[in-house]
Amino acid sequence: MLPAFIQKSVLDYLSKSNPSIKAHIYSSHSVSGGSINTASHLKTSHGDYFVKYNTAHRFPAMFEKEARGLALLGEAGVIAVPQVLHLDEDEEHAFLMLSYIDSAQEAANFWDDFGEKLAALHQKKAEKFGLDHHNYMGSLYQHNSQHDDWIEFFVMERLEPQIKLAREEGSLSHNDVTAFERLYKRLDSIFPETQPSLIHGDLWSGNFMVNHEGRACLIDPAVYYGHPEIDIAMSTLFGGFSNRFYEAYNRYNPLEKGWRYRLPVYNLYPLLVHVNLFGGSYLSSVRQTLRQF
Repeated sequence: MLPAFIQKSVLDYLSKSNPSIKAHIYSSHSVSGGSINTASHLKTSHGDYFVKYNTAHRFPAMFEKEARGLALLGEAGVIAVPQVLHLDEDEEHAFLMLSYIDSAQEAANFWDDFGEKLAALHQKKAEKFGLDHHNYMGSLYQHNSQHDDWIEFFVMERLEPQIKLAREEGSLSHNDVTAFERLYKRLDSIFPETQPSLIHGDLWSGNFMVNHEGRACLIDPAVYYGHPEIDIAMSTLFGGFSNRFYEAYNRYNPLEKGWRYRLPVYNLYPLLVHVNLFGGSYLSSVRQTLRQF
């Protein structure tokens, strides 16, 4: 059952949102919400909702950052995201309340539609790489200090913080660090130039759902303005997407020649995050990419 504070806060929110209906929580069922937070499906007198919660000080402002990221994606108006309804915290717990995504079967053109809509999202541009606030990648703090140059941003805000953490934990060796330094000197010949695009930032197969219309709905973002190929690269990890997704994306936002070749370099960032979260089992993939490039 939900902690008492969360129940009360949810009921207060529902009462204020529609005073004509008496607020009541009929049931709360645990659902899959990832390895970080506890997640529940709430059935209430006002409808169904999704609530995720954690201890208040474990990941400071995590739900606030997630809410801001979902809002940014939602404001783009091109791809579905859950609606942010309410967030609150007390001394013990923090939580986020979202609209409930009633999952359905994929529409016949699901992957074509998904690729087209991600391409449209990436057309939302900014002047600088990064974001006006920091957020999270999984349960790790994600630095978004803004830069004019993509390579500078990728090295300083993505790779270096993770390398530093991995070195402190003893996961990376001196030779690994030297290999990264050699890679840095080659990045200007690997990455094509681009204007900063609004990206999901953590687009693997576990971070989208199929909504009631049979369309993709993005969840759990790690939003910033980055190279659009970051999302493409991340989509190839842990199973990958249908080829129709990439074909549709390329029709609406053609990727530079050689895009498949350079995807592993972008994925050094999420792989390092996994090294730091789950241990060295992902280190072999990092080293393989470093040898390749």
